[in-house]
Amino acid sequence: MATSNDAFLWYNVGDWNRFGLAVPNWGSRKNSQNDTIRYLTDVIARNLAGIMWHPDAKLRTPPSINTLVRIHTLCTRARSIMSGRAVAPGTLNMEPVHALPAAEEFLVFPVPYFTVRNQWLKQYCGLTLLALTEAMQHTENSKPLEISTVFAGQIGQYIQRIYRLMSVELFKIPLEEASKADFTLSPEQLGSYDPTKWFTSTEMIDQSASPEDQPTEDDLVVLTNGIAISQLPLLSRWPSSPASTSSSSGTAAVTGESFVAAPGSAQIATPSA
Repeated sequence: MATSNDAFLWYNVGDWNRFGLAVPNWGSRKNSQNDTIRYLTDVIARNLAGIMWHPDAKLRTPPSINTLVRIHTLCTRARSIMSGRAVAPGTLNMEPVHALPAAEEFLVFPVPYFTVRNQWLKQYCGLTLLALTEAMQHTENSKPLEISTVFAGQIGQYIQRIYRLMSVELFKIPLEEASKADFTLSPEQLGSYDPTKWFTSTEMIDQSASPEDQPTEDDLVVLTNGIAISQLPLLSRWPSSPASTSSSSGTAAVTGESFVAAPGSAQIATPSA
């Protein structure tokens, strides 16, 4: 009997298949009744798209400060949304009396992942896609108005891990300080970024990416505007062909490993665990 798992889905649509794009795995749930979860996933996914379509993702060299500031902003925005809206277990939830909001579909934003050469950005992207996958499949999508501190903790752990990794490895913040839940890089710490102090000359050099492989802003509109799950074709795992079975939404129940490169793809960087 064939089984499935929650590996990221490969957006192998038309000419986009050569870019190794990924979307989170929504499992059997393509919509949500919870406005906060839809808002959170939309904010995270839109910001992730802006980060991963940057030329930095095509280079093995340390990311530019521009990209790291965008990651910093993504993490602090996500933390702010969750901390400001999460309700503790002993607090009464706001509930509708008569009106029950209609469920709305999630939007997905395909982003470069499977063939990304930058080891830092690929790992951060993988953790973000895991956060989106968890959020889309979470039980609280059935709740109309509130998210709990449990939800915030489950989704926020991936955001916290990204922020800690970036702070320790790229800004040389002591692990004890970066591990604090409320730690935030100061403008002075962001301005102190200088990878030439920490990395070898070999790590600071890479071949230039082909300009023909960089879509324009107009090309990307179809992806960066977001795609409703019901509008997606049958998607496959990386790097296999489409699965033989599909869900009621018309999307595949797929198998595969999210962090494993395609066999024989020597130029695909795989992050450490």
